[in-house]
Order: sequence, then structure tokens, then C-alpha cells
Amino acid sequence: MSTLGALVLAVLMAGSGLAHFVLPVYFRTLVPSWLPAPAALVAASGLANLVAGGLLVVPGSRAAGGWLAAVLIGGYLTSHIDAVRQAHPSRARFLDRPGGVLARLVVNVAYLAWAVVVAVGAAG
Repeated sequence: MSTLGALVLAVLMAGSGLAHFVLPVYFRTLVPSWLPAPAALVAASGLANLVAGGLLVVPGSRAAGGWLAAVLIGGYLTSHIDAVRQAHPSRARFLDRPGGVLARLVVNVAYLAWAVVVAVGAAG
């Protein structure tokens, strides 16, 4: 993956990390109800996103940043898969309806693939 692809992923991860702290209430709604301590999970994942973004910026740590991003995004799939269970056509938000949940899954799988490509490319 090009340097530009890695840097754009860095911005995505860091921006998401910052958003975890600016909009914690929203991110807590994404934590499945069966997971404990949603506030702590949101804070920890926000911090981890910031770390991944920082690692992706530095060429020597880009592979580690790509793998960390892949692990995080893979973990976030838990939220989107859990949303499948709760999806219903009558939900107010499109992203909570079946089509929206499917879109969330597809986009996040693409993000996961992007992070893996960055990690592999940086290691090679």
C-alpha cells in the first residue's frame, strides 16, 4: 500500500480515536449490551485508535500500526454483528435497519482489509 494509503488510514484511526472522547455517549451506544464497562471500553478503544494512528504515520512503525488497526477494526465488527440481531425495518436510523447494518458490515470489512494491506505492505 502506498504511503498515502497508510497516512489516510492514520487520519481515519486518529479521527475515530478523538471522536471516542468527544462523543463518548454515541460510542457507548455501539458497545453490545452483553459487554461490561462500556465507558471504559470506549475510552480504551479511543486511546488504542490514537496509538494506531500515530504508529501509521511513522514509516518504521507503520506495519505495527496497520496490524493494530486491523485488530481494532476486527474487534469493532463485534458491534456491527451484534447490530444484526437488533436490526429492524422500523428503526428510526437507517444504520439500525437491516440494509444499514449490512452497509456497516461491508464498510468495516473493507476497512479491515485496508489495514491488513497497509500492514503487509509496510512489512514487505
